[in-house]
Amino acid sequence: MRNLYARFAGALIFATVCLMPTQGLALQVVVTVPTLAALAREVVAGNGHVEALVSAGQDPHYADARPNLIVTLNQADVLVATGLELEVGWLPALVRQARNPKIVVGSPGYFDASQAVRRLQIPTQIDRAQGDIHPGGNPHFGLDPRAGASIVEALAARLAQVDPAHAADYQQRASALAARLRTLAAEETKKFAQLPAAQRQLVAYHDSLVYLLDWLGLRQVATLEPRPGIAPDPGQLAKVVGLIRANAIKVLVIEAYYPKAAAAQVARMTGAQLVTLPGGVKFSEGQRYEDCVRGVAASFYAALSVQ
Repeated sequence: MRNLYARFAGALIFATVCLMPTQGLALQVVVTVPTLAALAREVVAGNGHVEALVSAGQDPHYADARPNLIVTLNQADVLVATGLELEVGWLPALVRQARNPKIVVGSPGYFDASQAVRRLQIPTQIDRAQGDIHPGGNPHFGLDPRAGASIVEALAARLAQVDPAHAADYQQRASALAARLRTLAAEETKKFAQLPAAQRQLVAYHDSLVYLLDWLGLRQVATLEPRPGIAPDPGQLAKVVGLIRANAIKVLVIEAYYPKAAAAQVARMTGAQLVTLPGGVKFSEGQRYEDCVRGVAASFYAALSVQ
């Protein structure tokens, strides 16, 4: 009985220590997706620690809400989310269980990145028959460097509010990064504009490229999914094959975390090049946001410029 009590007491102490706020330590910034985590890492730098809840290989709509993430969120000073209901299926429950008032919606420690960007595809009518739509607009803005620039500036202002002692550091790093991203965005826009209009069109698997298309001046003719989040059936695939042939489309784009069988089949039937985009910045491997975005633009350009 005494040993049982000792084990119970030890477990209770361990749980209590794990769930204690990290007072007096460097700023703890938790970010839902790796692309935003890469941006946050450059702004926070040596003034704190940044951790991503989702990897580049996971679909952020359906992240695995593992119990260890509750401890991570409990210890956070700042939570950075994409917003626009991208993480609605798993993040709110984790935040509730973490019992950390610093990161609840409305607190200074909760940062909604979508509030800093120009939102696209805001629906005028909400109907679940349309598929997995987002009432506030499309949330897939992460790889648009123009959005990235606005996000880091807004994030620096929020970090300065939470951690005023290092406000100048956050703002200086964000300003420098935002300037580089806007320069990169302008250079790529100019480069893609030189392609003939017929080569600046493509088909996507999921309707998640709207910000990239807007940035690079490209046109999405169709998606393999008949509606967002609805897997394509044979009839939909036949329709898309017809559109690809009729418009002489050379490129079919899919993100790495979506199933590839249907896209590969359509590519074989039409001769279109299947371009697989990363699910996000490889944050856990130390990849920089700028390098990922530049690589994505290069992949698009190489595929579209083929005669």
